[in-house]
Amino acid sequence: MSEPIQERLQKFLAKAGVGSRRKAETFIETGRVKVNGSIAKLGQKVDPSKDHVFLDERRMTKPATSKIALALNKPTGFTCTRSDRYAKRTIFELLPKNFRKDASLHCAGRLDQKSQGLIVITNDGDLTYSLTHPSNKILKHYTVTLDKVFPFDRVDELIEGVVEEGEHLKADAVLPHPSKPNELEITLNHGKKREIRRLMKTLGFQVERLERFKIGKLGLGGIKPGQTKRLTEEEKKLLLS
Repeated sequence: MSEPIQERLQKFLAKAGVGSRRKAETFIETGRVKVNGSIAKLGQKVDPSKDHVFLDERRMTKPATSKIALALNKPTGFTCTRSDRYAKRTIFELLPKNFRKDASLHCAGRLDQKSQGLIVITNDGDLTYSLTHPSNKILKHYTVTLDKVFPFDRVDELIEGVVEEGEHLKADAVLPHPSKPNELEITLNHGKKREIRRLMKTLGFQVERLERFKIGKLGLGGIKPGQTKRLTEEEKKLLLS
C-alpha cells in the first residue's frame, strides 16, 4: 500500500495561488486556514488528494493550468496588488486580457507605487519562494536618481548601512554613474519594504527616480513600460542565476 503524498500546508497554499509561502504562513498564523474543518497549524502537512483545505470560506486546490511567469515593466503610479481600496491603479490592469482575471497570479516581489521597472507575476509558488526568500539572495539591480550629487567617498556608508525603525538597511553593491554624479546603480540581495528610499533619506538624500532593471541575470530587454512578456524556461533560470 503506497504512502500518502503529503506536503507542507504553506507550500500547498502557495501552489494554490494565495501568494508567496510567507504570505501563506501569515494566513495560517492568523487562523484563516482550516484543514478538514479544524484551524490549521504552521508546519502542518496535508495530502492534496484527500484533505479539504479552506482559506476563509474558499476551498483551495492546486491549479490545473500550466505554470505561468510574466515579466512586466511596471510604470510609476501603479501598485503591486490585486485588490486595494486605496489603490487607484494596479499592475494587474496592465496584463493581457486573458490574464487579468486569473486569481492565481501574484507578484513575486514588489515595487512601491513611485518606482518602476521589472516585476515578475506568476502562479508558480516555487518560483515566488525562490525569488523572495532572503536565504536565496537573488540579486536585484536598480538605477537610482537622487535630488543632488552623491559624493563618491560616501559609498561605504551605503554598504555599511543604517538602522532605521529597528531594521538594518544596506546596499550590497553600489556603482556611481561616471558622468551623472546624482545617479547610482544599487544592488540588493534582499528586499525590505522601500529599503532604498529609506536608506537614502536617512543619509540625507531624496530619491527622484528608482527603476529596477534586472533580477538575477534577467533584464528588461525590449519590454516597454506597461508591457509584459511571458518568460521561457531559460529566462526563468536567468532570474535565479
